[in-house]
Amino acid sequence: MERSLEQTREGGLRFKPPKTKHGKRTISLPPHALKVLRLEIRLQMGLGNPALDGLVFCDEKGAPLLPNNMTRRWRDVCVSRGLPQVMFHALRHTHASALIAAGVDAVKISRRLGHADPTVTLRNYAHLFDKLDTSAASAIELALTQGVGAG
Repeated sequence: MERSLEQTREGGLRFKPPKTKHGKRTISLPPHALKVLRLEIRLQMGLGNPALDGLVFCDEKGAPLLPNNMTRRWRDVCVSRGLPQVMFHALRHTHASALIAAGVDAVKISRRLGHADPTVTLRNYAHLFDKLDTSAASAIELALTQGVGAG
C-alpha cells in the first residue's frame, strides 16, 4: 500500500500518503483473493485484464470509487447474497481476527494492518489473543515435558 484515498470537502477524491510511515507497506494476498478481486470481476464486466498497478476497487474505467458508492455497493452485495450487513471497514477487523485465530504473531499482524506499533494491535484485539491461552499452556507443557529451552 503506497497511498491512501480521501474524499475532499469539495466532494472530489485525492490520493495522499498514508498517515504513518508504517502505513506504507506491501502486503501479500493469497492467489484466490487476487483472482476474485481483480481478474474475475473485470473479465465478467468485459473489461479485460487489469493494469498491474491498477486499483482493486474502481469503476469500469479504473478510476477510484467514491466512498459512499463503495459502501452502497458493499451493502448491495451483502443483501443479494444473504450475508450479514456489516460495514465494509469491518472486513479489516475480520481479517485481523482470522489472523489471530490462526496463531499469527502480533508483530506480523500489526505490520499487515499498518499499525505504527504492535501495542496498537494488542490494545484493539487483546480480547481475541486471550482466547489463545490454551495454546500457550500447550507450549509450556511441551517445554516442561521435553526439556525444551532448559539450560
